[in-house]
Amino acid sequence: MTSPAAPAAERIPEAVHRRRWAILGVLMLSLLIVVLDNSILNVAIKTISTPAPTGLGASQSELEWAINAYTLVFAGLLFSAGLLGDRIGRKKVLLGGLAVFGIGSALAAESGSPAQLIAFRALMALGAAFVMPATLAVLMNVFEREEQPKAIGIWAGGVGLAIAIGPITGGVLLAHFWWGSVFLINVPIVVLAIALMVWLVPDSRDPNPGRIDPVGVVLSVVGLVLLVYGIIKGGELADFTDPVVLSTIGAGLVVLAAFVVFEKRSDHPSIDVTYFKNKVFSAAIAAIALVFFALMGVTFFSVFYTQSVRGYSPLQTGLLMLPLAAAQMIFAPRARLVVDRFGNRATTTAGMLVITATLALFGTLDADTPIWWLEVVFFFMGAGMAHIMTPTSVVIMQALPREKAGSASALSNTFRQVGGALGIAVLGSVLSTSYRNGIEGHLGLLPAGARDAAGESIEATLGVAAKLGARGEGLVGPANDAFLHAMHVTAFWGAGVALIGAVVVAAFLPGTPPAQKEGAEPELVRSES
Repeated sequence: MTSPAAPAAERIPEAVHRRRWAILGVLMLSLLIVVLDNSILNVAIKTISTPAPTGLGASQSELEWAINAYTLVFAGLLFSAGLLGDRIGRKKVLLGGLAVFGIGSALAAESGSPAQLIAFRALMALGAAFVMPATLAVLMNVFEREEQPKAIGIWAGGVGLAIAIGPITGGVLLAHFWWGSVFLINVPIVVLAIALMVWLVPDSRDPNPGRIDPVGVVLSVVGLVLLVYGIIKGGELADFTDPVVLSTIGAGLVVLAAFVVFEKRSDHPSIDVTYFKNKVFSAAIAAIALVFFALMGVTFFSVFYTQSVRGYSPLQTGLLMLPLAAAQMIFAPRARLVVDRFGNRATTTAGMLVITATLALFGTLDADTPIWWLEVVFFFMGAGMAHIMTPTSVVIMQALPREKAGSASALSNTFRQVGGALGIAVLGSVLSTSYRNGIEGHLGLLPAGARDAAGESIEATLGVAAKLGARGEGLVGPANDAFLHAMHVTAFWGAGVALIGAVVVAAFLPGTPPAQKEGAEPELVRSES
């Protein structure tokens, strides 16, 4: 089928056009805050898992929820956040979202328990849900169509910058301050971003916006929470046949199915499911979801590999991730040139295959693997990601008229976040189950009540070993071996998911860029019959 052509858009006002690159800088600063927070947290999770007063003594499942509470609220509200920005103005929701994010960051820094941290992370997500789609929507409304791929490439490169700054900043802060400083650092950045936005960024909105869909929002959030909670619980118990696990996962799937049915019948849906009749659009969305499913699930355990098994500090761990960030910063703005030469299909498929290979290489890492090899793996992982995110983002954002930019951005970011949340839940559960199976035979000397907690993660085992003193030294070697085996199993699962993504984009994305008439809006992406 061929989607109808998007109507020709009016030219950008000259006053806005002249300052478009400064506006892009402000948008990237706003994006930086949201991405920075997650990349900082990745370095801090080991510290937060340490008992008080150093950390909060969070278990692996609580750490997963500290990440997933953010991700689930973010993903669940993105639909309505995009629509609200289209309705009342993107600048307004950007400013409001940044303010809420800053308040949530300050509260998270003062959390006294894992439960409080999870709650305040959810508040931060409420603000971030209004920031992320609005940045891309504003971008689409300050750049002409022919410059949008370049601008989106630079925007995507900003993610690489945040990935680089986040772990290093987190490492420096953790070396000199308490763990809460990794959240408090967001506050001054928020203040600066708000000031620059008030000064530079123009407002824009959809002249014919849709209504807010509260039923759809509730169904999507409830369905996702039930599904992910069931998966995490299965990993905790190392038993996915447990009645509680099966019933929770089943309930989540039923609610999500009800969400889809409701959206199809609603005259003001959060998500217009007719968008997905276009195979190219659907393939681009699926590619984003699958790559983040694999990447988030695998990188979740990489921090434990570098810090728990290899003994690196949080700052050193941040520095080890520089090649991944550098590759994204180098290649993301240039990926559009590769697309111009080889087309979306070849570029994105190659990127997915590179991601597949790098995830599989995680399955070869051991306690004594030369660290430069990990750096090579990270670099190619970043390069592969750059050649996926830029072309798929362009396809998605140009698939809808400019006035619907908030909705298009919301869809892209929602599936990215849902993919990441499910990746952490599913692959985190694979890691937890495999680790528990590998360490259980070595916990026989522990009291019965301590065995279950000690077997949950490598940090839990090492914590018990430290308390036992000399008697616990015998647990360190088996814990490292069990974790490495679990990491290898999880990496190969992630590689398999990425390979599925490569097949999807190879089958459905267009082989060559569509022809464009000069001065006109190009047609919506075509799906191939």
